[in-house]
Amino acid sequence: MDEQANATALIDERIRELDDWRGATLARARALIHQADPQVVEEWKWRGVPVWAHGGILCTGETYKLAVKLTFAKGAALPDPTGLFNASLDGNTRRAIDLHEGDELDEHAFKALVAAAVALNTSRVR
Repeated sequence: MDEQANATALIDERIRELDDWRGATLARARALIHQADPQVVEEWKWRGVPVWAHGGILCTGETYKLAVKLTFAKGAALPDPTGLFNASLDGNTRRAIDLHEGDELDEHAFKALVAAAVALNTSRVR
């Protein structure tokens, strides 16, 4: 199994393991990321963190007892007109969206953030 397929399988397994709102939330965020960027690459880093990348890390999907945290690696540089970012606001680079049980993610705004992250990552000259 190649690294990409392995990462996808591990993310599938994580979602199955979280057989509550957290698994459903992570699965929905994952689906929206793929809708926003069909060329996204799934990775598995840091001993168990789902990562979505395109020209660099776009977003990570960490799960905790009371939250699903979607952290955008370069979130501070992204437009967030609807105010989705509600965590890690003090950092110079990252920004995160903490989702708790019962929260609804603004799907249109989230996909716009993913698209903006892709545009930022792919516009940089390497």
